[in-house]
Amino acid sequence: MNNNDQLISTLKVIAILTVLYLFLVSIGMIGVAFKGLGRNFAETLFQSEASPFIGLFIGILATGLIQSSSTTTSLVVGMVAAGTFGDDTNIAVAAAVPYIMGANIGTSITNTIVALGHIVRVDEFKRAFSASVVHDFFNILAVTILLPLELIFGIISRSALWLSSFFLGGSEILIFKSPIKVITAPTVNWIKELFYKQNFIDPNGLLLIIALLLLFFSLRSLTKLIKSLVMEKLEAFFDTHIFKTSLRAVFFGIIITILVQSSSITTSLVIPLAGAGILHLRQIFPYTLGANLGTTVTAFLASMVSGTVAPLSVALAHLMFNIYGIGLIWPIEKIRNIPIQLAEKFADFAILNKIYPILYIIIVFFIIPLSLITLVR
Repeated sequence: MNNNDQLISTLKVIAILTVLYLFLVSIGMIGVAFKGLGRNFAETLFQSEASPFIGLFIGILATGLIQSSSTTTSLVVGMVAAGTFGDDTNIAVAAAVPYIMGANIGTSITNTIVALGHIVRVDEFKRAFSASVVHDFFNILAVTILLPLELIFGIISRSALWLSSFFLGGSEILIFKSPIKVITAPTVNWIKELFYKQNFIDPNGLLLIIALLLLFFSLRSLTKLIKSLVMEKLEAFFDTHIFKTSLRAVFFGIIITILVQSSSITTSLVIPLAGAGILHLRQIFPYTLGANLGTTVTAFLASMVSGTVAPLSVALAHLMFNIYGIGLIWPIEKIRNIPIQLAEKFADFAILNKIYPILYIIIVFFIIPLSLITLVR
């Protein structure tokens, strides 16, 4: 490699890091905008008791609005701690479980939005979209299996209550700050303040539009740069190291999510790699399962601060839901292939008309939950 090639490669690496930072900032901006648009409304959803079925859709809608399953889980933990679900711990934890399940479904909206950044190129979009919605379909399948089992036998709430007794009594709680948030928060907050100071009629809506434009630009640039720089080497590295086996992919998903404290970021990071053809759907699937497990750690650590059984049990219920879901779905090949097959078929359907994936996000994460909640109330 001559000096010119080295210089070009160095500039491309710098460009990739810059665009990756913009990508992460855009995700942070989307979260801030959604929280500004819907946080107060999301919080009001939890102010009255609901049936398990409606609780599930409240969890989906609230998480879609505030873009954070950890925030939704924290709201539920707070409700349980405040006695919103009653003084009986068993009943309170059981009532909270459907909300947690809904949060698991709702959290996958971010990486599905990220996949839209590839919508202008059919092949890229097909790969990226299937990689994003496989997360949705797994969570929906897990809820379909586990919600009836929870309602009949209480397998999640009882397991969580039993486990909570092992984690109480510690005097010190580990507090970990996400390095991703540390490096992106100043920029996101600066942009947020900039918009709010301008006295726009709807600063959150405008912030969301700018965030989406930045997201699409950064994704497009990131995909091009990765392809031109390290396509073959990077693909070989993932195949032989990180994603060589499903177990490694699960472990990697857990670790990355614990480090960045956001399953949305963890799963969104691999969507450009899927779009570029570096990672394949069957490699990404177990990685998203690891992200599901990793995202439960934040609420678990936070709930231990209370030193009481009920809030900790709610956080553990989130963990147990994901463990049971993986345990019931992954070992059986025919069942394990269901989310993959649905994701592939839905991606084929999505490329027929670009409005379909947008309608999917709006209808599944917002219109259906809001309509059902409104009708019941």
